[in-house]
Amino acid sequence: MRLEDVGLVGNCQFSALVHRSGAVVWCCLPRFDAEPVFSTLLDEARGGQFLVSPEEGGAGEQRYLENTNVLETVFQTATGRFRVVDFAPRFQANDRAFRPTQLFRLLEPLEGTPRVRVVCQPRLGWSQEVPAELQGSHHIAFSGFASPLRLTTDVPLSYLTGQPFSLTGRRHLVLAWGAPVEEPLAALSTRFLDETLRYWRRWVKHCNIPALYQQQVIRSALALKLHCFEDTGAILAAMTTSLPESPGAGRNWDYRYCWLRDAYYAVDGLRLLGHFEEREAFVGYLLDVAGASPELRLAPVYRIDGTTDLAERILPGWAGYEGEQPIRVGNGAALHVQNDVFGEMALALTPVFLDDRFAAERTPAALRLLEGLARRAMAVVGTPDAGIWEYRTPWQPQTFSTLMCWAAVDRMARVATRHAPALSEEFAAAARRIRTDIVEQTWSAELGGFASVRGGTEVDASLLQMAPLRFLPGDDPRLRGTIDAIQRGLTRDGWLLRYRTDDGFGTPAVSFVLCNFWLVVALAATGRAAEARTILEQVLAAAPPLGLLSEDYDPRGRRWWGNFPQVYSHVGLIHAAFAASPRWSEVL
Repeated sequence: MRLEDVGLVGNCQFSALVHRSGAVVWCCLPRFDAEPVFSTLLDEARGGQFLVSPEEGGAGEQRYLENTNVLETVFQTATGRFRVVDFAPRFQANDRAFRPTQLFRLLEPLEGTPRVRVVCQPRLGWSQEVPAELQGSHHIAFSGFASPLRLTTDVPLSYLTGQPFSLTGRRHLVLAWGAPVEEPLAALSTRFLDETLRYWRRWVKHCNIPALYQQQVIRSALALKLHCFEDTGAILAAMTTSLPESPGAGRNWDYRYCWLRDAYYAVDGLRLLGHFEEREAFVGYLLDVAGASPELRLAPVYRIDGTTDLAERILPGWAGYEGEQPIRVGNGAALHVQNDVFGEMALALTPVFLDDRFAAERTPAALRLLEGLARRAMAVVGTPDAGIWEYRTPWQPQTFSTLMCWAAVDRMARVATRHAPALSEEFAAAARRIRTDIVEQTWSAELGGFASVRGGTEVDASLLQMAPLRFLPGDDPRLRGTIDAIQRGLTRDGWLLRYRTDDGFGTPAVSFVLCNFWLVVALAATGRAAEARTILEQVLAAAPPLGLLSEDYDPRGRRWWGNFPQVYSHVGLIHAAFAASPRWSEVL
């Protein structure tokens, strides 16, 4: 099973991954970080099934209905052609978002009389146990879950174990967690589909997009939105767990949580798109997380409900994606010290105080939090930590973490100028001290750029962020030298690695996709627009047919690896496209 052949549907409450064979290969209910109901992505034999396919099997052609998160798979059979439309309802009702925990699968003949198969066999989460079934007149109830799980359908129940039948008209399958579907199924499905299509197309119309790379940005925007857990405002890093970064590396992690740094980057991507409600919701989530730690000893990662019970464990007995082990649940990064997080959180809050459109959000609590984050950054700057890459080797003071501490203090100084003048000079002076420390302690004449750690001689792709953070002017030779050093040292087969040091699991062997987008932004910021576009177009040319990106790419094997879809990759694409594209005034 290849990630290139998988689509995503969802509604900001839950999601499902659908393979072009017509199988739901991953779905956690009732929310992203819950236990999986379908998990053939990690165990094809024992992960349960929710399959709609031709009688003889085989793969269909997938596409998204234009400017939506509604997925269509078209199958050609010996006796006809049909499509499956998959979606999770989402639209406005009673002045609020309606996002039930329901997966709709609509079967529709397009030509002839196709013969199809339907199988629905969920599993009880990580135990992989088979739930008991209770049949009604037009539904099957599955017992053993925390809430009722019921499949309601107008397909004869006798056919739901895979017996082929002729598809002579539209048929409907609705898998519902919690409240069951009681309304007439055909009318309900039509109404929910129409409203959901209308919602996503309206949302896209409200997006800012660049003049170039429009379709890629729209798809990334839609994918990004699906990673927003609307209930709390959290933004998760990816939909999956334990998809390996590369074959045989053992770098299999659970990403179904909210990394504060990822969420900030996502919020900034939404700012470029012109969507601000998600940032407001994330700030609320951040205030809640901070309220649980008055000293602001923030963890790098939280559950999407703001809790930190993320003890990492390995599940025995699972086959793994393409046989790759281990299967991990939870994430030990929650116990790491990652000092860059204070910078990212300060950057998430800064627009509230510098952009007058958000004046209503300027609460004393938000300003106290921003000041507290800057003071924590001042306190921890230059101390050892796991860093952005979450090294599982002895920690060192990471240049990127120091850079982000500078960003927290620098932005607080700017905010203080307008909203707390008595504090302005204190923070401005501290920002100057941190900048001087980075320049004096991490510049490497051997590299011709800034090193990953103090006194080091290794490059680190995260330092490409110096350009968009405006740590140095765009024409500063030290900034340009750092970009060149990263390109020389980390480019493999035309794609960037994160770093080339042993992180406790060996040296990375494949490209971390985000780093390529960071390079595009850095080149554009330093006046190398043509080079930036060349690199961006190389990445986009390798994208899967549906435009969904995972974490890593192997240019030699031409395979996408890592958890999928990955917020970092999609937000990186959005930033890179805006940076590399000409302004609309230049093309209209």
